[in-house]
Amino acid sequence: MPVTDDRLPIKMLNDRVLVQISDKDGERRSSGGIVIPATAQVAKRLVWATVVAHGPNVRACEIDDNVLFSPDDRYEVEVQGEDYVMLRERELHAVAAKRIEASTGLYL
Repeated sequence: MPVTDDRLPIKMLNDRVLVQISDKDGERRSSGGIVIPATAQVAKRLVWATVVAHGPNVRACEIDDNVLFSPDDRYEVEVQGEDYVMLRERELHAVAAKRIEASTGLYL
């Protein structure tokens, strides 16, 4: 008996970007070695995530790029048991990828 796959394909529309936040975004360590717990209140801290899909009108990022965005601008969605965040391209503050050639002086 053949195995049937009940999953439907998903097509992202317009300028939407689907990202996944890393599980390691819990505790952080400061440059001085101090452990900062995930529950510590930090005002307006931006979040890095990995692009897993994007719509046809997205020009600034590609799949597997890291993007920086504000957690206030997000819509959370669950797809096949995995948690993702849906954003518009204009809500992205920065893109980090090896293919980008920039002379800002900032390196990740």
